[in-house]
Amino acid sequence: MAKMTSAYANKVLRKLNEDKEFWRRREQEGYVYVAALDEEPVIPEYDYSEVAANIAEIDEKIIKIKHAVNLSNATNEIVVGGEAMTIDTVLIKMAQLNRRKEVLDNMRKMQPKVRINSGYYSARKTAPEYQYINYDLELIKSEYAKIDALIADCQIALDKYNQTVEFEVEV
Repeated sequence: MAKMTSAYANKVLRKLNEDKEFWRRREQEGYVYVAALDEEPVIPEYDYSEVAANIAEIDEKIIKIKHAVNLSNATNEIVVGGEAMTIDTVLIKMAQLNRRKEVLDNMRKMQPKVRINSGYYSARKTAPEYQYINYDLELIKSEYAKIDALIADCQIALDKYNQTVEFEVEV
């Protein structure tokens, strides 16, 4: 067993994925070769058993670390906005808040009245059209600011958790 934080676990996972990519590339470049009939073939060095064993070993480590991270995320809580939530709940909430923030960001950038440019006017339609917002712009700006602040609070709490809380990983 080893102890690690989520931040360290993510660094280890990145390194393991780089190692796995090395072995995948080595396999891809080595399991076939091309040779002309009138040449001595240059056969790449390739051992299926070695490559497969290394990839399988890396995959096992990845599974164990991700499982430990998931367990930690599902069982440990942090307080955000006065409410205690598990890490996985905070991650879901942040995704929802970010989607809502995107909608509000588009709404807060709209002008109260905009002329619609429809190009050439048809014979039936001679008057220009306008698009109007159908909401309180100041309310939207306020809601955007609240959600933005809550996302920041979530991120700060998660960053602190990821850097400080240790959990056991089967090695």
